[in-house]
Amino acid sequence: MLRRPKPTDSEADLLKEQETFLTSGAPSAANVIRRPDKRRGEGGGGGGGGGGGGDLNKENGGLQRDMVTIEDLPDQLPSLTPAPPKKSRFKASRVSFEDDGPEERLDRADTHISAVLCRIVERDTSSAPISLPAFTGTAFPKVLHRSATSSQVPLPSNGGKKSIFARQIAAQRLMEGKAALHRTPEAAQKHKHREQSLPADTSMDTDQLTTVSCPRLVSGQGLVGPDSSADTMRIHRENQAKIQAMSQTEILDEQKQLLSQLDPRLVEFVRSRRAQSVPSSVSSSKHPEAKSSEENLPLKKSDSSGAAVLFQKPQEVDMEKEEEEKEEKLSPPPAMMEKDLPVKPQKEWVHMDKLEPEKLEWMRDLPAPRRKGTKHAMQARFDFNGTLIPPTEDVPTHLGLHHHGEEPERAGYSLQELFLLSRSQIFQQRSLALSTLANILSKARAGKYVSHLKGSVMSTLLDAGMIFLLRFALDDSVEGVMSAAVSALKALLVCAEDEECLDSTFSWFRGLASFPLLPSVQEEEDEEDEVLDEIMKETAKEKEEKKSDHDVARQDVVKGLLRMKLLPRLRYILEVVRPSPRVVQDVLAVLTRIARHSSSSATQVLDCPRLMETVMSEFLPTSWTAPSLPVPQSVYGLPLSAAMKLLRVLATSGRHACARLLNSLAVRERLSCLLSAEPGELLLEPAEALRITTEAYRLWAVAAGYGQACKLYIDLYPALVKALQSVHRVLGPSDPLLPLQLQRVLALLSLLTQVTHTAGCHQELQAGVVSSQGDECPPPPPVSWGHVTGLQVSLLGHFKGFVKSLDNPVQKNSSLTLIPAYLLYLEAYYHQLSRQNCFKPVETLQELELLTSELLLPLLSHNVVQDLIKNLKSSSVVCNVQSGHLGPEIIPSLPGLACAGWRDSPGPVVSSSPFPLLTGLGLLLETITGIHKGLSCKFTGLLLSEPVVAYLRSCSQATPALSHTRAWLLRHEHHLLYLLLRLAHRLVPVEPEVAKHAPLYHQVALVLLPWLLPGSEYLAHELLSTIIFSKDFISEGHSGGPEAVELGELKLQEETHHHTSPSLQTVGALLRDACAQLPSIRGCFLTHLAHLESSMLVSRDTLLSRNPWINSHLLPELTGPALPSDWPFLPLVSLYERTGVSGGGGLAAEELPQGALGAVTHCLQWLLLLEVWREEALKVILPVAKLARLSCVFLSSSDLFLERPVQKLTWGLFRLLTRRSRLDSLDLNVPPPGLASFQDLYSALLAQYEAVSFGDRLFGCWVLLPLQRRYSATMRLAVFGEHVGMLRSLGVTLEQLSIPIERFTSPPEDSLPLLRLYFRSLVTGVLKPCWCPVLYVVVLSHVNSFIFSQDAAAQEVEAARHTMLRKIYYLTDEVLKNHLLLFRLPQPSSDVGFDMYEQLPPIRAKRLESIAGLQDSSDDKGD
Repeated sequence: MLRRPKPTDSEADLLKEQETFLTSGAPSAANVIRRPDKRRGEGGGGGGGGGGGGDLNKENGGLQRDMVTIEDLPDQLPSLTPAPPKKSRFKASRVSFEDDGPEERLDRADTHISAVLCRIVERDTSSAPISLPAFTGTAFPKVLHRSATSSQVPLPSNGGKKSIFARQIAAQRLMEGKAALHRTPEAAQKHKHREQSLPADTSMDTDQLTTVSCPRLVSGQGLVGPDSSADTMRIHRENQAKIQAMSQTEILDEQKQLLSQLDPRLVEFVRSRRAQSVPSSVSSSKHPEAKSSEENLPLKKSDSSGAAVLFQKPQEVDMEKEEEEKEEKLSPPPAMMEKDLPVKPQKEWVHMDKLEPEKLEWMRDLPAPRRKGTKHAMQARFDFNGTLIPPTEDVPTHLGLHHHGEEPERAGYSLQELFLLSRSQIFQQRSLALSTLANILSKARAGKYVSHLKGSVMSTLLDAGMIFLLRFALDDSVEGVMSAAVSALKALLVCAEDEECLDSTFSWFRGLASFPLLPSVQEEEDEEDEVLDEIMKETAKEKEEKKSDHDVARQDVVKGLLRMKLLPRLRYILEVVRPSPRVVQDVLAVLTRIARHSSSSATQVLDCPRLMETVMSEFLPTSWTAPSLPVPQSVYGLPLSAAMKLLRVLATSGRHACARLLNSLAVRERLSCLLSAEPGELLLEPAEALRITTEAYRLWAVAAGYGQACKLYIDLYPALVKALQSVHRVLGPSDPLLPLQLQRVLALLSLLTQVTHTAGCHQELQAGVVSSQGDECPPPPPVSWGHVTGLQVSLLGHFKGFVKSLDNPVQKNSSLTLIPAYLLYLEAYYHQLSRQNCFKPVETLQELELLTSELLLPLLSHNVVQDLIKNLKSSSVVCNVQSGHLGPEIIPSLPGLACAGWRDSPGPVVSSSPFPLLTGLGLLLETITGIHKGLSCKFTGLLLSEPVVAYLRSCSQATPALSHTRAWLLRHEHHLLYLLLRLAHRLVPVEPEVAKHAPLYHQVALVLLPWLLPGSEYLAHELLSTIIFSKDFISEGHSGGPEAVELGELKLQEETHHHTSPSLQTVGALLRDACAQLPSIRGCFLTHLAHLESSMLVSRDTLLSRNPWINSHLLPELTGPALPSDWPFLPLVSLYERTGVSGGGGLAAEELPQGALGAVTHCLQWLLLLEVWREEALKVILPVAKLARLSCVFLSSSDLFLERPVQKLTWGLFRLLTRRSRLDSLDLNVPPPGLASFQDLYSALLAQYEAVSFGDRLFGCWVLLPLQRRYSATMRLAVFGEHVGMLRSLGVTLEQLSIPIERFTSPPEDSLPLLRLYFRSLVTGVLKPCWCPVLYVVVLSHVNSFIFSQDAAAQEVEAARHTMLRKIYYLTDEVLKNHLLLFRLPQPSSDVGFDMYEQLPPIRAKRLESIAGLQDSSDDKGD
């Protein structure tokens, strides 16, 4: 092997290596192609070129270039990422072709003198006029003096620099040639007469037809020949004649085509020549009649006048035709002269003797704004408040919105200009740009630009690098710029209305829990990563860490900011810079949004050095002095509600984080300090005092939700009792702070509810009960049941008072706000009471009866509550898909809740929503009816009320989408639906009126099951265990349902005279068996969902409020529903994944696992029941997905489909799926979920059929279904190409096939390769009617239609027709020949399956005779 030369090698070593290389015959790494020297007479054909040099010589006219070619070297260097590729405005105008070689590209770019001189074409000057120099009376030019220059020498008009001598000579020549430049009066009169004689429609705009006497661009000068100008005029007249013969539409079409093909710079050059040749005064005065008529036309307003585009260079916009002509006919303003100057320059002023018109243009008045819209979008411009400025608005100049940009007449700043301004060297401009961007982001989050802008402002800014701009601005040394950057960052990350909605639902059932705001679109992992071991997974984690900040921020904005060390910078701003109160509030809001992102982000906030210590010491001090001003200049040293909210969100992320806050950061002392006194005694502004105490209660409630901070409850018990006693006193209707007071009371009730749940677990923990996970139970909390029982009487009294206050219109809204929280407290009390040793059943039952009769029933029947229930459907997120529509300002990398404008639109959170009240009431009813079974019948009216029934019907037909914008509200609505179903579960067996709606409740339960979100697995388990497989809710099973199905089948057979012989047992009998097996079916599905057991146990602890076992109030990541939508097929799919192989034709295991037959049978029984009686519940599953999953019956085993129960049920499902109403919706061209295409699955089915089918009729029907004519020809090609051997065993008859034969034969086949395969299978005897009756009829139909078709076709198709017809004519098999020639129509009742002509129709006979006769004549000639 050859080695590389080393620096230490001598010349002898190098020569020796060279000799070794030459003798080895190895190819060189580079070839040198030497270019011949034309000056020496070297030709291009010889020489030491490489291979292929001769061809290049011929193509390039004998010229060669020195070329070095290296193998495997790309022509272009790879781009460096993540830097954007550089764009050259010159490269875009060059024309290149794919087959161009490097030599051609170098030739075009060669600017060497030798390359330029060889392409010179001399200009013909034989006819050019020659003028002698002008004679003067002086021998030498006159000496010029500087004092005379200004008056005698004109300034150059084009702005170029000329010497004084050159300017003097130009002035002299101008004076001498002045007479020659002016036209004679006769010529002027002739030109005027010619203009007047033109038709009115020939004088148009620059881009339209204009009749002229001579060409403006081409003069003929330089052409060879004495009469070049005459040739030019002749060509010009021909062009004019062609244009005159064209219509106006044709002219405009040709114009558009030319403008699309020509270089824009060339078009501008042509227009400039036209402007130079036609004086502006003439163009403005032409056709006054036409001009006046155009002015009288009404101007059509464009619908998109307010539309704008983002980050685009201002482009030419096509105005309406009348506006274009009107604007372009206006003469441009004259250049500014010295007399127009407001101050006249003096001679003694240095460097002021030269007039510069291009600089003085900025002193002119701005042109008037547009008076109408445009057809195309324009660049968006904003004012300093972020308001979009319409292009037609005339904004005064004193507002400072006009600048020297690309569109000086338009006010406002574009996003591109704001980005440029944010990098200015003047800090005031940087601050102004960032503040404007902050306002734009705030309005974009509020959806203010949705109807005016094309695209998303948020996406545009992030794609342009907004987060990098803000991160750099945070490092600015100027505090004003830093503050503006913080404000913009807060506008980007935080939506104030989202936070308000989350705070308002905190007191709802499980309202303290929330989903992490992680992006739902995550980068897909490689398939190989799924099978890697732990060591390789660490390598994958390192790969994630090696990603650039740009890639991380593109997928997740918050994660990208954390990668850019945002937290240390915010800590520096709070600790060192100590900014204004507004900036401090913005920083705390940003930290809160980061903590909501995920538990890992919250941990990073806690782990950031000195960040939380700064927050605690500066904004949550244990002592402070009252501020001297109502609005303090600094908030340092004062407690802030935003800081307390940050602690609450951090505590929500997990038990460990909450313990760190309580113990390491001394939050317990802050809670004692703030809650031991009344809000009016906190030396704070009243509103801020209410806010911070509200957040303190919420933080305490979150901690109590983990069983923590309960010792504080005992210490502050007097303060809590005092706060409860003052509830009615502080809720004055005239109090301006009433909304804040209501939130404070709700937070207090949430705290007491969580403490009650924790105290209820004390006895269980004290007894040392081991948790269901097998872990040791946590230590018992310091608060016991005896500490909380004394509050029940006081709170029950409050509840009675608020129910009575519903009659008072002034207090009605406040009462409706607080009643749900009291219902939740009572539910917690009675739920935990039934688990205590001190539980007294008799006294509790009497107490519950009294509670029901005195409070719950009057509350439910109150007219205010009834009016509230009427809003159930309009407030629903499930029923109103439009209410949760994903707006354009919600982007995948920065998810939000889309709560903009929630107060003005109906929804679950507004005051008119019944969701919090009904959810609290449903929870209480679930608890008390579990204790006292007889109370459930008293609430029958709730389920039978018209608004509730209409709401449930609407939910049973809804298909809600899943996203972050809907999930947080869908979770609460799922709770209400579940509670209504639980009440129905208690009432259906005992109330006949409620039992009439049992199918509706069952339908709602079936559609709710795949809607349930992560964290609701316990609800899914309860639905599966109680309602889904309950005989009481499938009333058709015991009310004549199977018999009705049997009668329907008999009636269908009588009408269609179509008997399916494989119906070994009718569907009615199969349904009867399925209803009897419902308990076993339920056990089968619960067994196959056992992998969700751990999630179900966590969800159970959360939903049953087993607080000491809860690890986090942050719900699982929102990756999708808790159960897949195709869960009824789960046993089949699981069996296939364990035993089946995707290629078909074999199995990974020799025998089925134990119990597999029973599981498949139960799965098919459940599917049959759903298809017949609950068809709406399966509408979320595509028909092609149903067919693909049922195909697992054939692919999971070699004999599973031959088992008698499986065969019966699969036949029944096949007949249901192939009903005429279902066949139209079955689209096999759509890939089933989880598969790349249906064709891949069908290939596995064909291989399995050939291997193990044994001619089974059911399997044969399954294989024939995709061969219908409307599906892809690929599957038919697979049968007649790769798997043609299966035709011998595909013995399904026309009577056994439940699909009409017309779906296979119509329309006629048009695939020529497939037709040839059809014909070959017939002629070779592979396809026979005794082996494959169905496909024999199908193939006969298509071949017959093809050979006798009269449609015009390509030559290849026509030749194939003739060939087939001749071969048929000479067939020796007379039966096949007659079948092919005399086939008429498919006829299932016939013995052969089709009708035949007795003899060929005359047209067909004549065609056959002509083709066969031609063949005979050709054979005779050949003889």
